[in-house]
Amino acid sequence: MKIKFYILTFSLFLCFSGRSQTTPVTSFDNLMTSLNAGVRVRVVIHYARCERYPAQSDQSSVPDAITGMDIDTYEYFAEGAVHNKVAFVVFATSKLIQNPLGKGFVLNYGKLRINADNSVIVTAKYIHPKTFKVLMDESFGCKLNNGTDNEGIHLFK
Repeated sequence: MKIKFYILTFSLFLCFSGRSQTTPVTSFDNLMTSLNAGVRVRVVIHYARCERYPAQSDQSSVPDAITGMDIDTYEYFAEGAVHNKVAFVVFATSKLIQNPLGKGFVLNYGKLRINADNSVIVTAKYIHPKTFKVLMDESFGCKLNNGTDNEGIHLFK
């Protein structure tokens, strides 16, 4: 009986020890501190809380969609490094997915540029995996969620 108890206890320990709590990253400075320390950061984008970029008068076509991605490879540019007025970090990812707008598969390309003023530019593209023809190309202006507002870009470490 004791052996079963120890096996069950050890199994439960293994199940729950791999789970970790996430902590919101609520500013550009906190993001850069986390990334430069080697901490894994995840992005969740709520497109409906963003605007078309550049801004358009008709925002009704912003999709009510949510995307998640990990930040792995990134580039940071200090203020003035590439004639930029504010510092920024940029990162992108591309995954093969089933095309939600049609048949077959597409490369789902997503790029974010997060500026030191907590503004964000999101670029989303669907690219044909064989011809590399761009099938959808949209950009959105968003802001980092500071934990108390309703902005569209949520970061977690």
